[in-house]
Amino acid sequence: MTTLRVTHGRNDERGMTLIELMVALVVLTLGLLAVGRLFPTGARTQTQDHLLVVGNEYAQQKVESLTGLAWSDAALTEGRHPSGTTTESLGQGQWQRSYTVTTLTGKLDNLKKIVVTVDYTGAAGGARSVTATTYVRR
Repeated sequence: MTTLRVTHGRNDERGMTLIELMVALVVLTLGLLAVGRLFPTGARTQTQDHLLVVGNEYAQQKVESLTGLAWSDAALTEGRHPSGTTTESLGQGQWQRSYTVTTLTGKLDNLKKIVVTVDYTGAAGGARSVTATTYVRR
């Protein structure tokens, strides 16, 4: 028995057509453009995180300096420090720091609550703040 094989035209073609290649290039280009849009967002997030870390450092510095003071120190008197709406300017004026001291009442009258607030402008231009709270014992 003999098998007869008939070939018509170009049945043994290999490779891709020009249209397939163009479709693949369009898909690849769209993927690269989508990934490229992530870089500015990542840079903005990194800047925002850096500002937050610096704000936390300024708040922690003030907390540490206040916790070592005597109960009767002028820096631990009741109220907002600096008084009114004044703030302590830090880091070329980008960060503004203030703190509030409150003496607790009742059975906790031997404690003063200190809330340190650091205000700053975020990476996108919006107002941001960091708050640190601590207590000082008599």
